[in-house]
Amino acid sequence: MTIFFKPSDGWAGDFIPFYWQGEYHLFYLKDYRDKVNHGEGTPWFHIGTRDFVRFADYGEAIPRGGVDEQDLYIFTGCAMEKDGVFHIFYTGHNPHLRAAGKPEQAVMHATSSDLVHWQKDPANPILFADPNLYEIHDWRDPFVFWNAEVGEYWMLLAARKKEGPVNRRGITAVAASKDLQEWVIRDPFWEPDLYFTHECPDLFRIGDWWYLVYSTFTERNITHYRMSRSLNGPWSAPVNDSFDGRAFYAAKTASDGKRHFAFGWDPTRTHESDVGGWNWGGDLVVHEVMQEADGSLSVRMPAEVRAYFKPAAKTTVMPRLGEWNVNQGGYQAAAVDRFAWAAVDGEPSKTSLFSATIRVSADTRGVGFVLRADATLDHYYQLRLEPGRQRIVFDRSPRPGDEAPIIERPVKIEAEAAIKLQVIVEGSVIVAYVDDQVALSTRGYEHTGGQYGLFVSEGTATFSDVELCAATV
Repeated sequence: MTIFFKPSDGWAGDFIPFYWQGEYHLFYLKDYRDKVNHGEGTPWFHIGTRDFVRFADYGEAIPRGGVDEQDLYIFTGCAMEKDGVFHIFYTGHNPHLRAAGKPEQAVMHATSSDLVHWQKDPANPILFADPNLYEIHDWRDPFVFWNAEVGEYWMLLAARKKEGPVNRRGITAVAASKDLQEWVIRDPFWEPDLYFTHECPDLFRIGDWWYLVYSTFTERNITHYRMSRSLNGPWSAPVNDSFDGRAFYAAKTASDGKRHFAFGWDPTRTHESDVGGWNWGGDLVVHEVMQEADGSLSVRMPAEVRAYFKPAAKTTVMPRLGEWNVNQGGYQAAAVDRFAWAAVDGEPSKTSLFSATIRVSADTRGVGFVLRADATLDHYYQLRLEPGRQRIVFDRSPRPGDEAPIIERPVKIEAEAAIKLQVIVEGSVIVAYVDDQVALSTRGYEHTGGQYGLFVSEGTATFSDVELCAATV
C-alpha cells in the first residue's frame, strides 16, 4: 500500500476527480511508456478512495481508439451526473489526423449507469473548435458545470486564438448547452494574453468567491488559480497563485460539499536522476484546499493522510555538529557563524513522516531538515527554510556550485514565530508542508538510505515536537 498512487504497469497523469456517495472517483490517463508492448495512445483508468490512502481499482474506464480514430489518445476531461446518468466529457487526441487536414483534438462523450462501465457516444466527436476563431488542433480538457445564473451547462476548454504572439494566444473557451447534447460556442470565458494555453481548466466556488484553476507550461510548469466574485470576472491573481510548485501538475479539484481537495501528480525524472528532465506523468499527490480570510487559497496535508502515521517510539535527537541544548523540551542550536546538525534516531520506514515545530532568529540563513544523510554527512537531501529570502528550498548535497536547488517555493517566515514543517517521504516522492498553508512536492532519487535530522546554518533555531513517524498499515 502506498500513499502516492501509481499503476503497477505504468504511470498516471491528469487525475479527473468526481465525488459520489462518500467516495472520490479518480479517473486518470495511463501512460505505459512502452509502445512496443502496449501500443500507442493513452486510455482512461479509474480508482476510488475514501481516505486518500487506500484505493479501489475499478480498471479501465474508457479504452483508447484505433490509430485512425479521434481518441487514440484519451486526454483530460470531466465526470458528472445528471438525472441518474453519469457523463464523461473528454478530449479525443490523434496526432496522425493533422496530415489528413483534420483536427488533432475534439471533445468526446461517454455515459454510464454505474460509474464503472462506460459507453462511448455514437455521435462522437461531439464538438470541434470553430476554425474561424480558434486553432483547430488545440481544443481540449473540457470541464462542464451547471451555471445557475444563466440556466444552462457551460463547458470550459483549453484553446488558442489564431492570432497574436505565439506564446500568448491561450484562452479559456466556453461552450453552452441546455441538455448536454447540443453545444454552442460562446465568446471566451477568459482571454488574458498571458500563456500559450491554459490546460486542464477547473472551476469551483467557496462562499462569495469563484476560483478558476488551470495549468501552464509557458513560463514554468505549474498549476495556477485566479479568483473572482463573479463568473464574468475580472479574474485576479493572489500573491501566491499556485497550490504547489513545478512537481505538482494538472491539478483538478473535487469537494464533498464541505471540504475541497486538489488532485495533481508528481512527475518522474528522466533516468531516475536528480538532474534528469521532468517527465509527463508520475504519482498522485492530494492536497486539501483551504480558504484564507482574504479569499486566497492555501493547502495542507489531508487529516486522513496524517492519521496514517504514528511515531514508532519516542524520538531522540542526537547532536552531530555544533552546540545543541535542551531548552524547555526543545532542542536549540546556536550556530551564528557555522553549521550545526543533529540526527534523529530510528530507521525511516518505506513511507515516513518527519515533522517538527521550528522557531528561528531573523538573521538565520538556513534551517530545516536533513533527509537520507550518510554517516559522514557528505551525501544527503536538505529541506531548507530561508528567512532572508522568504522561501523553502529542496536541495541536494553535493551539488555543483552553479547548479540551482532542485525546487523552491515562497513561504512566509517570521522571526521567533512557530513554524510547523512536515515532510512525507515514500520512495522517490517527497512532499513537504509548511504551517498547513504551503506545499512543496518534488523527487529524490540519488540518496535512498541514511538518517533524518535537523540543521541550522549561520543562525539560531529551536526545534520542538520532533517526530519521525512510520505508516501504520
